[in-house]
Amino acid sequence: MAEKRDELRQFVVTPLQTNCYAYVSGGECLVVDPGGSGAQLATVLDDVRVTCVAATHGHGDHVGGAAALVRATGAPFAIHAADAELARHSGEMSEVGRSYDENAPAPDRTLAEGDVLTVGTATFTVMETPGHTPGGVVLVGGGSAEGVAFVGDTLFPGSHGRTDLKGGDEAAIMASLARMACEIAPETTLLCGHGPATTMARELAQNPFLH
Repeated sequence: MAEKRDELRQFVVTPLQTNCYAYVSGGECLVVDPGGSGAQLATVLDDVRVTCVAATHGHGDHVGGAAALVRATGAPFAIHAADAELARHSGEMSEVGRSYDENAPAPDRTLAEGDVLTVGTATFTVMETPGHTPGGVVLVGGGSAEGVAFVGDTLFPGSHGRTDLKGGDEAAIMASLARMACEIAPETTLLCGHGPATTMARELAQNPFLH
């Protein structure tokens, strides 16, 4: 019998049209950036075992649904330590006047440079990419997830995440982008926090912030 291939599921949540991703491998599932609708996400993922709920950063539109999803699935919540406090206020009014479903839980696991999240036959290695927030990370796929990276709001097609919110740092995000350009393979598909996906090759050719 042929081995079942990995599956990527995408859900658009929150009024800001945040991309929430579910990477499924071997019946296990890693959920990345559940910004809202956590209970509904758990329902549509009831055919797999959610083994981790991870955030690329702590803004409410990326973590507002984490608490409900964690309650429903029992999966641990993982985020960089530098953004854990920010995430714990996701259900409260933000500096731009928005609030999301509820505050994210305290992390069961804090993510740091070089950490590896494993789901089925896939791995995702943590690359610290501060700038949009102090604790922003990119999750770079390996194993059966080779060629995929979750980049959150660090990079968008032809652009990068905003740095004018509290904790944002333009110099830091430029350094993060330069590092991504050097260390992420050109053929990698970059799954962004909002809007369409892109590839590193396309961004190397067209994104002015990578030069």
